[in-house]
Amino acid sequence: MAEGSGRRRQSRVPASRLERLARFGLLAGELTLGSAMAGARRILAGGSASEALQAALSTGNARRLARRLAEMRGAAMKLGQLLSLEGPDLLPPEFAEALAVLRASADTMPATQVRRVLGREYGRGWEAKFRDFDFEPLAAASIGQVHAATTREGQRIVLKIQYPGVARSIDSDVDNVAALLRLLRLLPGEIDLSGLIEEAKRQLHQEADYLAEAASQTRYARLVADDPGLRVPRVHPELTTRRLLAMDRIDGCAIDAWADEGVGQPRRNRAAERLERLLFRELFEFRFMQTDPNFANYLVEPEDDRIALLDFGSTREFPAVLTERYRRICRAVIAGDRTEVRKLAEEIGYLPEGEREDRAEGVVDLILLVCEPLRHRGRYDFAGSGLLARARALGFELVLERGFLHPPPPDTVFLHRKLVGSFLLCARLGARIPVRALIEPFLEAPQPEAEPDPAGGSPSP
Repeated sequence: MAEGSGRRRQSRVPASRLERLARFGLLAGELTLGSAMAGARRILAGGSASEALQAALSTGNARRLARRLAEMRGAAMKLGQLLSLEGPDLLPPEFAEALAVLRASADTMPATQVRRVLGREYGRGWEAKFRDFDFEPLAAASIGQVHAATTREGQRIVLKIQYPGVARSIDSDVDNVAALLRLLRLLPGEIDLSGLIEEAKRQLHQEADYLAEAASQTRYARLVADDPGLRVPRVHPELTTRRLLAMDRIDGCAIDAWADEGVGQPRRNRAAERLERLLFRELFEFRFMQTDPNFANYLVEPEDDRIALLDFGSTREFPAVLTERYRRICRAVIAGDRTEVRKLAEEIGYLPEGEREDRAEGVVDLILLVCEPLRHRGRYDFAGSGLLARARALGFELVLERGFLHPPPPDTVFLHRKLVGSFLLCARLGARIPVRALIEPFLEAPQPEAEPDPAGGSPSP
């Protein structure tokens, strides 16, 4: 069995709560010291106190935070990923951009730590389960890393191995990251984020349960079985535990590699259309969504351009009443009906009832802006639209000039991650696709009920 070659940056995962707390303390000290030194330099150079405060928001501090969260991994890194997507409303642009690197990189565990995890989950003599096992990971993310292996029966699989200590440190990690960002004044003190923080904890506990992920992956495979352009790898339950997930290995290239000039526009458009249509099926037809659109979660199989869908730890079940409200607000957006958009924004929770008129109008403006791809007739140019920059500017104007401090409803946080991530993926592909034509069939009438949870009852609220 091959040991890792060390091509990626390796670091031991801090597994105990005490060790992780100590890391947070060191990080807070490092960032505070960096801010103080930069602020002192600003003042000595004749700068104002407000300019000194801006030192805390420096690109250097942002990069330090991203680097340390990547070393921590677990919920600390995952929360950084989420904040990078919610950033235009919550964080300064420098921090949102620096934290964006967390969506693509993490340190890897050394082979000795991988062996300990495998021994704990499979027991002594775990090596007998495999013909070979590659200790050099194929990928590393916030919750775990992926290794190639071959079973004793000769089946080529990948094994997702959860970092030690991740599951039991979720609540404290989320609280510590939020406290750190408050300390550095990187989150608005006036906004009540308690609901978002609790939702993040709930979702992260779900992501850390690989048996639940295996069930979601199997369910999702059934839901998309009628689409020949998509594929979900088969789970191997005999090798899957709460902290290990085994599935078929799929050979393909990362979808963002298709942004290269060598891939023609029609093929890139076709891939983007498949994924946008899938997004609308998830929301309006399945009412069951994979909410982590990380570029690494999509592989393109070279022989037929079929897209393999990976990573079902972050899935979300939507109640029929919520999907119906989104169906209605999409219809209102396309029709340009501002009165209906405002009414539904209140029902969904984007806008409090009785909000000041200029703020309410600003929220309606922002909704119409971010839904621009739905309103556009013909092919929408994601890369050339500049939509994210325009939405960021309007969002900051709404918060800073009009004082609108209402956070998004907690049950929409992971939907927003999927929507923003899908836009970023289409922009990365340079896609030009008819989004309005893709969504219109789903807006005509409610779709059939989603497949029930095979375990019985309601899966995730």
